[in-house]
Amino acid sequence: MKFLARLLSLAGKSIVPPGSAALPPSIAGNAPALGELALRSSRGLVQARPVWWVALVISLWLASIGNLALWKAVAGISGQGNTQPWGLGLALGLAIAFACWAILNLLSWGRASKPVMVLLCWVTAFAAYFMLNYGIAIDASMLVNVLQTDVREARDLLHWSLFVTVGAIAIPPTWWLLRQSLQRNTSWRPLLRQLALMLLAVVAMVLVVLAGFRPISSTMRNHTQLRYMMNPLSTLYAAGSLGVQQFHRRDTTLYPIGQDAKLGASYIGQSQYPIYVLVVGETGRAGNFGLYGYNRATTPQLSARNDLIVAKDAWSCGTSTAVSLPCMFSHLGQDGQNSSKSYENLLDVLQRAGLAVLWVDNQSGCKGVCARVHSAATLPASNQPSAPEKADAGKAIGLNPQEQAALCKDGECVDMALLDDLDNRIDALPVEQRARGVVLVLHQMGSHGPAYFKRSLSQDKKFAPECTNVALQSCDRESLVNAYDNSIVATDRMLGGLIGWLEQKGQRQPTAMMYVADHGESLGENNIYLHGLPYSVAPDVQKHVPWITWLSPLMQQRMGVNTACLQQSLGSSRISHDNYFHSVLGLTDVQTSLHNAKLDIFAGCANPGSSQARPGVAGMAAHTGAPA
Repeated sequence: MKFLARLLSLAGKSIVPPGSAALPPSIAGNAPALGELALRSSRGLVQARPVWWVALVISLWLASIGNLALWKAVAGISGQGNTQPWGLGLALGLAIAFACWAILNLLSWGRASKPVMVLLCWVTAFAAYFMLNYGIAIDASMLVNVLQTDVREARDLLHWSLFVTVGAIAIPPTWWLLRQSLQRNTSWRPLLRQLALMLLAVVAMVLVVLAGFRPISSTMRNHTQLRYMMNPLSTLYAAGSLGVQQFHRRDTTLYPIGQDAKLGASYIGQSQYPIYVLVVGETGRAGNFGLYGYNRATTPQLSARNDLIVAKDAWSCGTSTAVSLPCMFSHLGQDGQNSSKSYENLLDVLQRAGLAVLWVDNQSGCKGVCARVHSAATLPASNQPSAPEKADAGKAIGLNPQEQAALCKDGECVDMALLDDLDNRIDALPVEQRARGVVLVLHQMGSHGPAYFKRSLSQDKKFAPECTNVALQSCDRESLVNAYDNSIVATDRMLGGLIGWLEQKGQRQPTAMMYVADHGESLGENNIYLHGLPYSVAPDVQKHVPWITWLSPLMQQRMGVNTACLQQSLGSSRISHDNYFHSVLGLTDVQTSLHNAKLDIFAGCANPGSSQARPGVAGMAAHTGAPA
């Protein structure tokens, strides 16, 4: 022990009592004596450690314990050539540790040192939990999802395993950090030393990567998702990327689009205004819709119809609502979502043309899409209409009083609540615009996870047993799929009720419904759950979405299209969210130079003599953002 104390004294370590000022130079110069004092805990003296040394310890913790999800993924990868997974893990671990050390040396200065390290420990712990339990990856779009999460969504993620995992990863280093006394750099030499060590860490990281370049590059090329699992580097990179995006979008001007928009010839002399309902689905996985050939009867009402137009090969432009929703309503398409400018969207164009537009939300908001149109939201049961009014509304959409009363509880509603009181909502729109036509946008809660079991009422729960745990990995595969499939049954009933309501109105006025999901979902395939993976590495189940359209006979006559033609055309054509903007313009007969007929799914079936006849959709798939 005396040898250790003398070694510390020779290294020039200073000793200070807790809470006291630095020792005077006359005492500080007596290094051997201070080394002896460091061993006497009864004196209450603690060693003041250099920031770089503490940063190194924290970096090793983050690279090892903070990356349990990465090591689990690496362990599942077979050896690359003669390199075993443990060798690959060691190389990655050292590279991550040196990278973290460099970052902490760069960011840890003065009194900010401990808060920076503690914050990074907790950020790492939360990211590790979601990677371990849901197989998610961290990129800029995932951070946007986190920032836009509302109380309802956050509540669904709360589980005891969250607190245990985060605590186990973050509390030990936090406790250790708070017990350390850091040296205060009062001269420029320690600062230069810290910067030099940062550069040393960068050089060491590069050397480690070069030494293991062949197995690392091969693994990252074949298993791209691992790039987004290096914790906390992926989170820091995503935050930086998001910051750069916001900087490039510092132009706060909202640029108008479709200023030439006007209503087409179909509106001339109309006796009854048309109603267009756009249903924005949430987390709709096409492969689990019975209508798409699924081996379970998840869509009994829709499957019983022969007048639906089902696009079997439709793809999203994102894997999260925050990305897909603005993309769907944008004229720029998937490739233009990184534009440095902010533009109006489809709803602005429809409203500018003279239509009454209403957004009804049962989700965490419209991501800015409905900012300039009329909007409403489903409400808790205590704020719903009185019993007689609810009974009338329930009758219109096929609900009995008990079902009507169950629509909303615990501060959230199932999607059937979107259909509640639609007539009164329409009547409240401006009379002049309503007389031309009404566009209703219904934003579902859909099959949003992880609490799939909350998305369906008792009468929708056709498949049992049902997973009722938000820690999805703790559920067996069958119960997890049952819970998700029951949410699809609920969507089927909601869409069936909506079409029934539109059919009643369609006897005297043109009506239409178009349902498109914003993205799909992973249900444990390859240990991946939920959605939001970077588009380039996301599995198809997160990108293949249902797209279902229904047109009343009067609407078909008005548009000059034939359902049978559309069924045949869209049964084989590859389309994507890039088609959405232009297809809605075609559906509503809004004329503007923005309209691209090649991306309008209705254009190819328009009768040459109709008021909405447009060029065909030959080559439509080549213009979409769907994966090949």
